[in-house]
Amino acid sequence: MKPSIGGMTYVIAEPVTALATEENDKMKTTVKTVIAIAGVILAAATWNTPAQAQAPSDPQIVGIVGAANQIDIDHSKLALAKSNNKEVKAFAQQMVMDHTAVQKSVTDLAAKLNVTPADSDTSKGLQAQADETTKLLNGLYGTAFDKAYIDNEVAYHKAVIDAVGNTLIPNAQNAELKAALTGAVPMFHGHLEHAQKVQSDLQGTAGKKTPY
Repeated sequence: MKPSIGGMTYVIAEPVTALATEENDKMKTTVKTVIAIAGVILAAATWNTPAQAQAPSDPQIVGIVGAANQIDIDHSKLALAKSNNKEVKAFAQQMVMDHTAVQKSVTDLAAKLNVTPADSDTSKGLQAQADETTKLLNGLYGTAFDKAYIDNEVAYHKAVIDAVGNTLIPNAQNAELKAALTGAVPMFHGHLEHAQKVQSDLQGTAGKKTPY
């Protein structure tokens, strides 16, 4: 990823090359931090071996899915409020709509099965890292925000796909819960592909200066 400076209220001119370099370095550090947090989410969302953690119960799986959905809804609502990029806003709107629908489906299924969502180290870890990501996103504006949000969405959906396929589905005991998780996988892949498309488009405009 090659982040660029954006969303600034001043024009970068030749005499302030040093300032531009300094701001660009700050940008890189901030965006790298966001991606590092996404990496922690990936580690928290997936158990690589049974020895590392106890397999989640059905109530814990429902809790993990609920936490993961709400995190993406919250980050995407933030994008709708802060971004001025039409493509980013369209993606964020889709995330809010789709994950809200999934959230309702999970809640309805849990009620039908008489399963009460339960906290776990994974769901707690997801929320803790999401809070840190939110703080970082709140401090970014313009192109810097757009790139950080989309980069995080790409990493986050990769983590979700890995967790659902390798941990949640294999450990779900209830057949309906397992089927619901399996049915959601194509949507998550579609989200990842959409995020990667937006990410590519943003990278393609990284070298273009935006007039202010």
